[in-house]
Amino acid sequence: MGMNVACLDLEGVLVPEIWIAFAEESGIPELKRTTRDEPDYDKLMNWRLGILEEHGLGLKEIQETISKIDPLPGAKEFLDQLRDVTQVIIISDTFEQFAKPLMEKLGMPTIFCNTLEVAEDGKITGFRMRCEKSKLTTVKALQSCGFDTIATGDSFNDLAMIQASKAGFLFRSTEQIKKDYPDLPAYEEYSDLLAAFKAAL
Repeated sequence: MGMNVACLDLEGVLVPEIWIAFAEESGIPELKRTTRDEPDYDKLMNWRLGILEEHGLGLKEIQETISKIDPLPGAKEFLDQLRDVTQVIIISDTFEQFAKPLMEKLGMPTIFCNTLEVAEDGKITGFRMRCEKSKLTTVKALQSCGFDTIATGDSFNDLAMIQASKAGFLFRSTEQIKKDYPDLPAYEEYSDLLAAFKAAL
């Protein structure tokens, strides 16, 4: 009987898509581009950093804008209830500096994500990915230390983590993903997702 760890995706599960919300909040529509439009994450991120620089946005301005974004309605309550019954780690491809204002609103849960490289003057100069295939790699590492993982996410990059876990669920995913992976339970409401986690524990 392993110890359980719940592994949650961040964007789309607990908070809105950060770049899309940021694009709306900052009035820079080009920043709505996601990996659906540019599958090469490196290229996409470098392109985004170029746009931020063009608009003279440093980390401080970005964090101020992100601090106006709220978690999805019901997300904090769900997270609090889940943390009452098991350990929770959020595994995300976002950057700790972007996630911080949102983590504060979620009660500072543990998050494993990537890091931005920031110059003295606050300009974002680059980014560092924590590891290859970060979600799957992290779940496998937790399993190698004797943990059972139970995972949820909404997107293509969550599937490996969900499939490698003792139990896994789609949450507010796309019709296409739900159709392509009919064996994965799919939920739309936090109450149902919480019940599924509790049953899997």
